Order: sequence, then C-alpha cells, then structure tokens
Amino acid sequence: MGVAPPGAAPVLLSGEVPVETIDVLVGRIGKPHGIRGDVTIDVRTDEPDRRFAPGSVFAVEPPKGSASTLRSLTVASAKWHQSVLLVRFEEVPDRTAAEAARGILLHATIAADESPEDPDEYYDHQLIGLAAYDVSGAALGEVTGLVHGGAQDLLTVRTPDGRDTLVPFVKELVPEVDVAGGRVVIADRPGLVTPLPEDD
Repeated sequence: MGVAPPGAAPVLLSGEVPVETIDVLVGRIGKPHGIRGDVTIDVRTDEPDRRFAPGSVFAVEPPKGSASTLRSLTVASAKWHQSVLLVRFEEVPDRTAAEAARGILLHATIAADESPEDPDEYYDHQLIGLAAYDVSGAALGEVTGLVHGGAQDLLTVRTPDGRDTLVPFVKELVPEVDVAGGRVVIADRPGLVTPLPEDD
C-alpha cells in the first residue's frame, strides 16, 4: 500500500475530462549501487514492478537538510538484484549524483479512483474515513490512518470516545473491507479496540 497525502489535484486527460488525482508514496532512495547512478529503493508499494516501470515519473521529496534541487525523477531502468530493487533515473547520471539523492521520497500521481491490481490490497486513501464495525455490527469508530510496519500494517481506529487504537491489518482481525460501502469489519476483542474490562 502506498501513502496518500491529503489533497487531490485535478488533471486533464486528452484535454477534456478533469480527473481527480492523488499522490502516493511508492519508495525512498537508498544507497548507490555501482558507478553508473543506480540506486537501491526502499519499496513502499505492493506493486513495485508497476510503479517503477521505465518512463514512470515521480515527484520527489528531499529529506530535511538536503541540498537536492531535484523536483521530479524519471525511471530509465529498473531490475531486481538479490531481492533488492535497483533503479536508474534519467536525472541521476553517476554515483556522486546517486549519493546526493539518498533519502529522497518518491511520490507517484494516480487517479483517485484507481485500485491496486490485487483485490485484497488497498491504498491508504481508500481506507481512511471508513466506518469500523465489529462482527456483530456494533459501531467501533472510524479508520483515521495507517501505520506501515515491517511485519504488518496497522489501522488507526478512533473510537466514539476519542481514543486512538491500532489494529493489525490482517485477515484474521479485519475479515471484511467494503470500500464502496464505506466500512471495515474488525474481529474485536477486549484490549484491541474495546478497552479491557477493569479489574474489580
């Protein structure tokens, strides 16, 4: 899943129809690889082959304190090497430029109604704002964000009493996601969303 910052911009396709778009975080540039400007990518998308296809253009977000003047990067080539994605960008001609690009966040612009190819995957913006219910249909709150972790992602659910809780985004705990219906179902248990009963 990608990260979707707030705010969508309209774009014109074929010069006629305005289409709402959003930016999603798809990766972060890591260390240089070799002398020709290739860089490793810390992948932040479940669709790296789709997002890092040659010709893809990313808006860039340099890290704090960076002297980078890059505003966009275009993929020249991408390949996997021992389970690490290596990418060469047209604007990064050598190892020195690759080292200067280290830490840059890469954002892809997609149509707001686009969905991942896998039906069990979602973009962050599709989940944020969904109402959360338990398996019996009782309201638990609203999904207000996602935390992307190494082992698993976590849904942030704000309860009606204003508490923020984290729910592992796995099928066992979130058996149903209905984006069109505006809801997720959580297999709640004490201590997950509902507080633990107080000891007497």
